[in-house]
Amino acid sequence: MTLEELQSEISTLEASLTGDMFSDMETKDKIHNLKMKLNGTKPIDQSIECEGCGS
Repeated sequence: MTLEELQSEISTLEASLTGDMFSDMETKDKIHNLKMKLNGTKPIDQSIECEGCGS
């Protein structure tokens, strides 16, 4: 994914948030993972999650 595609996906997911913590949990997790890819916190398409945040 390009940076533009990542930003677009994040925007789409953020627009779908309902405000209910429990129903938004999975969406927020996806947003978090995309932001990590966008910021270079985790290599793109790596199957092993980072150890720093405990994911």
